[in-house]
Amino acid sequence: MDPSSTLLPARIAMPDPSIHGYRLAGRRVVEIEARAVAALTERIDARFDAACSLLRGCSGRIIVTGMGKSGHIAGKIAATLASTGSPAFFVHPGEASHGDLGMITAADVVLALSNSGETDELLTILPLIKRLGVPLIAMTGNADSTLAIEANVHLDTAIHEEACPLGLAPTSSTTVCLVMGDALAVALLEAKGFSRDDFALSHPGGSLGRRLLLHVRDIMHPTEDVPVVRERTLIRDAVLQMTTHKIVGLAAVLDSTNRVIGIFTDGDLRRLLERGGDIHAIRIGDAMTRPGTRVIAETLAAEALSIMEAKKINALLVVDGDQRLVGALNMHDLLRARIL
Repeated sequence: MDPSSTLLPARIAMPDPSIHGYRLAGRRVVEIEARAVAALTERIDARFDAACSLLRGCSGRIIVTGMGKSGHIAGKIAATLASTGSPAFFVHPGEASHGDLGMITAADVVLALSNSGETDELLTILPLIKRLGVPLIAMTGNADSTLAIEANVHLDTAIHEEACPLGLAPTSSTTVCLVMGDALAVALLEAKGFSRDDFALSHPGGSLGRRLLLHVRDIMHPTEDVPVVRERTLIRDAVLQMTTHKIVGLAAVLDSTNRVIGIFTDGDLRRLLERGGDIHAIRIGDAMTRPGTRVIAETLAAEALSIMEAKKINALLVVDGDQRLVGALNMHDLLRARIL
């Protein structure tokens, strides 16, 4: 027999002995960092109030700065502040001493991050910040550090231990700074009365912007696309109407004053046929849904979606304040607008 044709037994996969260790290490990190974040609660105090007052009173921009891992966190904090109504941007402290300090004006507020509070690049630009008279908020893990002492407000982000078992890689310390930054941003958002519409204006792209900015009027079918029938219309005639319009699967039922009194859908037709109803003899008024789910054109598209999901329906009518038909909306419209 040709040795190359011999079928060899499949190798049996042995469990990786390190898997359990991965899990233990991961859980330990989560527990350590969770304790560090929980300890922040008591530090949301008068100093936090003072920091928020400085940031809210800023007539310029909030300049967030930090080196290394603190710099990465500073960049995220700046982005969060900017997207929640507090104009901010990140300045690299190393670049600041080589020209970028010109980005900072007397109308600004500086938020500086340093776990040690002794970061050389930050201390180098500290005299220049002071000379400009720019308020300084320091976020450090050392209340006795140079940065903490020189700051107008010091936010304590000290931790008991890093999640890194070597105590070297910034882990708990960066997480705590990130959470403190989020606390500042949200506190300012609430104090300013920053709304969903305000948020949408700074997030026009992507699904978030679409969900917050699009209204039913932006994506609905206009009145001319909607089949319209009267209460005494025979079912067979209504079905013909429903198959000759751009929006299918429904018909709006209007009274003599052209106000919406109900809706007739494919579901109503199916239920009628299941009961043995005669579409040549039965009128719409005896089979339609009264009064039917309807919204106004100014309703957010995302809100209309929630209504349709809650009522388990695929379409609804759009009316004005006088209950006159202005259009219709179905799930296909929401899909095209990428609201779903």
